[in-house]
Amino acid sequence: MKMNRFMLSLLTIAGLAVLPAWAQAQFLADSGSSSGTPASTIATPMDQRYVSPAQTTRLQNYLLDAFGPYPMMGVAVLAGINQADKSPPEWKQGFEGYGKRFGSDFGIVGVSITTRYALAGALNEDTLYYRCACKGFFPRLGHAVVSTLTARRGADGHRVFSFPGLVAPYAGATAAAYGWYPNRYSAEDAFRMGNYSLLGFIGENIALEFFHHGPHSLLSRMHFNDRHAAPDPGTER
Repeated sequence: MKMNRFMLSLLTIAGLAVLPAWAQAQFLADSGSSSGTPASTIATPMDQRYVSPAQTTRLQNYLLDAFGPYPMMGVAVLAGINQADKSPPEWKQGFEGYGKRFGSDFGIVGVSITTRYALAGALNEDTLYYRCACKGFFPRLGHAVVSTLTARRGADGHRVFSFPGLVAPYAGATAAAYGWYPNRYSAEDAFRMGNYSLLGFIGENIALEFFHHGPHSLLSRMHFNDRHAAPDPGTER
């Protein structure tokens, strides 16, 4: 039941991510555009050159990842699912119960994102998401999954294992289990919820990889630097 609930949540978040792209495509269709320009173009070598984000860009992405419209929509949906599933049952139902679940899920997201960005800053890592310079569904899917636990470092943006990416999901879950969840919740529950959060980060990366369309879409504005691809050494351009 818990896994089914999480998979429903993951699909819902992915659906929320695709809406801006669908809306933009619908607008272009309604406008009668006949230029034949594809929705996404093949990046040039200049576009694929890694660009390290400025501190202001990192701060803007942090604020949008933690408190922007996309996480707010996701939290609202997750709180509704938890409400329907009566999880945790101690919070009961009604508006007050939903408010507790919304605040809890929002707190988990806030702690997780803050942990990831704070640790990444201390370790001089770039944890922003960069779309794959590769082609094909499975290579792009693999890139999205691997990016969850990797980051960019150095002037060339080479990929490294990301300790912040691993710790962040469990930091938010642990804060919830010991901070505001009922006393019966333990480290085992925190680990379980952290696993779900990690899968949620994977789902978010998949959404950013496949449902990002154009510089004016919502996801593009939320991830200012992902218009610059960051291919690994040896990647074909």
